[in-house]
Amino acid sequence: MTVQPQAITTAVDYVKAPLVYKGKVRELYDLGEHYLIVVTDRISAFDYVLEPAVPDKGNVLNSLAAFWFSRTNEILPNHVVHTDVEKLGDLVTEPELLKNRVMVTRKAKRIDIECVVRGYITGGGWRQYVQSGAINGIALPEGMRKNERFPEPIFTPAAKNDVGHDEDIPYERMEELVGAEQAAELRDRSLELYRYAHDYCKERGIILVDCKFEFGLIDGKVILIDEIFTPDSSRFWSEGNYELDVEIDSMDKEPVRTYLLGTDWDRNSMPDPLPETVVTATSARYREIYRRLSGSELK
Repeated sequence: MTVQPQAITTAVDYVKAPLVYKGKVRELYDLGEHYLIVVTDRISAFDYVLEPAVPDKGNVLNSLAAFWFSRTNEILPNHVVHTDVEKLGDLVTEPELLKNRVMVTRKAKRIDIECVVRGYITGGGWRQYVQSGAINGIALPEGMRKNERFPEPIFTPAAKNDVGHDEDIPYERMEELVGAEQAAELRDRSLELYRYAHDYCKERGIILVDCKFEFGLIDGKVILIDEIFTPDSSRFWSEGNYELDVEIDSMDKEPVRTYLLGTDWDRNSMPDPLPETVVTATSARYREIYRRLSGSELK
């Protein structure tokens, strides 16, 4: 019988530093000169943080983000200082529990734009296209099919909201919010990062469908922050599952979404706890995407 690792739902009892932000998955602690990000195993779907947590999910997200930050540093610097829990000394009381879940970062001023790149027409982009023939104001050819690849990836930004959903906006609105020069830099960097990762994934039999980035400023220069190319910030398909005009099973928390949609849950209240089989399948899904992308087993 395989013993599941312990799921971490919060780090507040293990970190001796002020908690400044608690998101659905990540917790942000103030270390003075730097921030400490701890990635928990909490899982969300349809705007609810679900129970129970998914073992190893936080490990995968943090390890993959570190993996990609390291490989894209030459394209654009990022906020990572280190990911070694031992370097935190007595700031962490249970280092073994938080191993591979921590990221110490430089403090940057967040740019309040979510930079989304879409290589294929699916998900929310497909829904926009069906309604209007466009995505974020970008007019697209008639007759496109669901899951079809764009001739070139498109950039579809959103204005970040700390409460509620981010708001899809046309590029012209982004220019008004951050200025034409910065908007162009964020767009061009996002597209360059997507193309790099798409080619890397393709060599491993994976399609990088779409992704989102967050950027910040340090001394007036743009850097990457938050996370990149993880199953929570990007959509991955296995090439073997690629097909037009269908719902393709994505390589992330799809078992959770599929389960919830198959129940009589009303979507207006907290769902019942997830069955153990769904949690186990989701944990395995996260470990598998890590293995396929990194080429190694999860530590």
